[in-house]
Amino acid sequence: MIRFIIQAVVTMAGLWLSAQVVPGVDFTNTGSLIAAAIILGLVNAIVRPIMVVLTFPITVLTLGLFLLVVNAAMIGLTAMFLGGFAVDGLWAGVGAAIVTGLVSWIAGAFIGDGERA
Repeated sequence: MIRFIIQAVVTMAGLWLSAQVVPGVDFTNTGSLIAAAIILGLVNAIVRPIMVVLTFPITVLTLGLFLLVVNAAMIGLTAMFLGGFAVDGLWAGVGAAIVTGLVSWIAGAFIGDGERA
C-alpha cells in the first residue's frame, strides 16, 4: 500500500510538471491532479498490460517506440475519466508520457525498488 502511495505521489509530480511544460495538458485544481494520479495508477495497473500484449507486434517493429503511444493512450484514457484533467491530442499525450516517464525514472533512481532491503 505504501508503494502505491509513493508511486501516486511521483506520478502526481510528473503530471504536474507535464502541465507546466507540455502545451495541451492542463488541470483545473489540485484535487483533479490527485485524482488523475490515482486513476492513472489504476489504469496503468489494469489496462496498460493488456494494451502492451495486444500491441506487441507493432512495438517490436518500431523497436519499442510504440510504447510511447500506449503510454499516451493511458494518459488520454485518464483524461476521459476525469473532467478536471485535459489532454489535447496525441502529441500532448506523448509529451506528457515522456515527462511523466522521466520523472518516474529519476524518482526510481533515488527511491529504489525496495528489493535490496
